[in-house]
Amino acid sequence: MNSNFFADLPALGGDEQFRELLARPGLRIERIVSSGQCSLPGFWYDQADGEWVVVLQGEAKLRFADEMEARHLRAGDILDIAPRRRHRIDWTPAGQHTVWLAVFYRP
Repeated sequence: MNSNFFADLPALGGDEQFRELLARPGLRIERIVSSGQCSLPGFWYDQADGEWVVVLQGEAKLRFADEMEARHLRAGDILDIAPRRRHRIDWTPAGQHTVWLAVFYRP
């Protein structure tokens, strides 16, 4: 990968992009780029690892199964998702990039 985090962003409206930046035992770091994607109806992430995320550009609505309202995340917002805490992406805006830094870890 290019050494600039924002280099080589995918075309707007294309597929969501997941790019592994670093992997070590018990740790994985990814750059995720969304542009209008959201979780399929009824789908929930339910991961064995914890996930610490920060939105570096754009915005998104992330919903936890145990909360009534989605959280509206904007650039600079940080969230630590506990292992097995079911969550989904309700919305990312079409026509702009939402760029995430995701750190997956084993507690």
